Amino acid sequence: MTNVPPILEVGGVLISSEILTEKFCCDYEKCKGICCVEGDAGAPVTLDEIGSIEEMLDDVWPELSASAQSVIDKQGVAYADKDGDLVTSIVKGRDCVFTCYDGDNCLCALEKVARKKAAANSQFIKPISCALYPIREKNFGNELIGLNYHRWAICKDAVEKGKALNLPVYQFLKEPLIRRFGQAWYDELCEVADLILNSSCSPTDSFPRVP
Repeated sequence: MTNVPPILEVGGVLISSEILTEKFCCDYEKCKGICCVEGDAGAPVTLDEIGSIEEMLDDVWPELSASAQSVIDKQGVAYADKDGDLVTSIVKGRDCVFTCYDGDNCLCALEKVARKKAAANSQFIKPISCALYPIREKNFGNELIGLNYHRWAICKDAVEKGKALNLPVYQFLKEPLIRRFGQAWYDELCEVADLILNSSCSPTDSFPRVP
């Protein structure tokens, strides 16, 4: 595998080639879901997702901490961050309000409740930005979307496990990628991956980097 273009286009979506080449597999036993806690803002959400979350709120409410309930009472399930993006509300500048705990393990209350109520592929489970991590989605406007691979120190064990399993990011995230873009799009992604990873690309190929 040589000279893989940094950016590929699949079904109208710009893809960082690292999503095909880098290895990743969450190692929950080691990280204990710390991604629900670390960070200085909540998880990116869409207006439609906010609506789905609000519809689930009565069922999710008993799973939330008193502090999280207080935050939601004051500002709702989401807010606009410093960049103007909609994100889930957070507690004391840290935990997502939908973080719940099983001992020292962090869980998503939304996912916990959703998976009890219905099949995963038939309803909202949690923000797609959470399900797609370590892929980060960027909307450039005019229906142009870019997908990047995001590196985070707290996921070092996931990288090591992915390498041990030889599991590329796009295969690890098969279910959420299909949920976000559809089966036909994912099938095309797999075809592109096979073509790119099993053949050499011209060194003259040049693509812009997704911000």
